Amino acid sequence: MTMTTTQKIAAAARRLLDKEGVEGVTMRRVATAIGMTPMALYRHYSNRDAILNALADEGFSELAARLEAIRLRGAYDRQMRKILDVFLDYAFERPRLFELMFLAKREGARQYPDDFRARRSPTANVSADVIARGMEEGFFAKDDVWEIVFQTGALMQGLVMLYLGGRVAMTPTEFRSFCHRSFARYLYGIR
Repeated sequence: MTMTTTQKIAAAARRLLDKEGVEGVTMRRVATAIGMTPMALYRHYSNRDAILNALADEGFSELAARLEAIRLRGAYDRQMRKILDVFLDYAFERPRLFELMFLAKREGARQYPDDFRARRSPTANVSADVIARGMEEGFFAKDDVWEIVFQTGALMQGLVMLYLGGRVAMTPTEFRSFCHRSFARYLYGIR
């Protein structure tokens, strides 16, 4: 399959991001990586932020597809741990993309509460549906679904960022267990 120029640019930017983080993605370096002039890139992406937004959007699409593929059955706390594991797997596999998606300030990024309540976040919608069903069936106490989704996301993302930043001295397996215990404490609190 032949890639379009736009796809080649995105692939080169993704390689730079994976290797060096957001700082490594510049118009000049992306252009050099695919053998074109920096000015030629502007025909495909208006600026560096447009490339980074495209990478983040691609990451969210990948993550959403993974979330849609899991089978959510059983107790609601178990379903939430399965969702957590998908996020952790993605963060371990693509740490710099995960950081871009969830931590880097970027124009057009979905914001809490309006974008979440309007279900514009496919990665948050999966958790929201589990929490809402859990509330309907009395597993969780009735509360604000979107606040809980945002808080559990913040817990997970904060722990992941500390881990990726070298602030947690654990193996990936130990860290996953730690995250499961942290989630269990939070989920127990909302029951």
